[in-house]
Formats: sequence, structure tokens, C-alpha cells
Amino acid sequence: MIKDISEMNRIAEKIESELLPEQSGRLQKQIEFILEADKLKHTLRKTILLDRSRRENSAEHSWHIALTVLVLSEYAREKAIDVLRVVEMLLIHDLVEIDAKDTYCYDDQGREDQVQREALAADRIFTILPEDQARSFRKLWDEFEARETPESRLANALDRLQPFLHNYFTKGQTWQENDVKSSQVVARMQPVEDGSSLLWNYVKALLDDAVKKGYLSDVTKK
Repeated sequence: MIKDISEMNRIAEKIESELLPEQSGRLQKQIEFILEADKLKHTLRKTILLDRSRRENSAEHSWHIALTVLVLSEYAREKAIDVLRVVEMLLIHDLVEIDAKDTYCYDDQGREDQVQREALAADRIFTILPEDQARSFRKLWDEFEARETPESRLANALDRLQPFLHNYFTKGQTWQENDVKSSQVVARMQPVEDGSSLLWNYVKALLDDAVKKGYLSDVTKK
């Protein structure tokens, strides 16, 4: 049985050097990155699955929002949009959580050093790749964080929509467990409007309904 990633890397390196000597250096870095990305499956988020059986992990989250792009990209505020670029951003933007872990969006204390922690993680994780791919991945990650392009605005909108749907359709379980107020959710979801006016209207309708049904409150628990 293979015990750890270091051992897997050694085995992969040996096989590549024997079968593909002219590509072994580049391919080895790419395989190492792919193996490293597997760690994202162990990073748990606050979001629970719709059946409430457990919390989702960050790899599941990344897959789910990448799929969401393919389904909902027609509602992007700006129509001339590179859908593949949006998918690429959403598949890599949470890789930094391998090191930085998931920071709950309503944890003000945890968010104080989130930018610094995630930047350090990006510096390490993306540079596992060959130099050209490392630059490309880092550029995508920086674009997502900046939210200055149509693609990054849609990516951010869907990144916020996915956990919001989980919260609403589990009757606000995670919101209630963490005493999240409706005003906090409204502020958190505001970037959806920048990516899609239709999806923003949908979010507002669900927010109103969540308050009516008692999933959300503006009264802090005592």
C-alpha cells in the first residue's frame, strides 16, 4: 500500500523517467500538482449537504460551482463572456485552502488575515507546476480575487450562490447554528448583482422567504 504523497511522487518520477525521459521533468511537476490537489478533498466547509448528512468539502464545492457555470452562464450580466475561463477560475480558486483552510464567510476574526494566508498558499501551491502553468494559474486566481472582469464577476456570483442555496434549502441550518443575521447574508450576497441581475433578483426572493419562514433573523441570540 502507498503510504503518502511523497512515496507516490517517487514512484511516478521513476515511471516517467523510464517511459518519457524527454518529458519527465515537466510531467513530474504536473503529476505532483495533481496529487497535491487531492488534499482539497479533506478541507471541510461550514456548508452542509442538502440531505444534511455531513459537511461538504472544498473539492465538492469547486466541482459544484464549475458545473453551475455550465448551467447558468446564460444569465451573466455581460453576454460576451468566456465561459471556459469562468470554469477555470472556479476549479482553481479554492486550491489555496489546502494550506489556508476554509474561512467561514461570517467569521470576522478569521477573515482578518485571510488574504495573507491565501496569498502565501497560492505562492506555494501554484509553483509546484511548470513555470508557464504556474503563471497561468496564478493569473486566474488573482483575476478571481480582483473581481474586475466580467468572467471574475460571474465566477464570484456563482461562488456565493452555491452555498446560499444549500443554506436556504436546508432551512437555514448553518445560518442558525452560527447566529447569522439576514443583514449579514444580504451583504455577503451583494456581489451576485455584479455577475447577474436575474440571479440577484432570485437571491433576494429567497432571502425574503427565508426571513418569513424563520430561517434567518436580525435578532442576535442571547
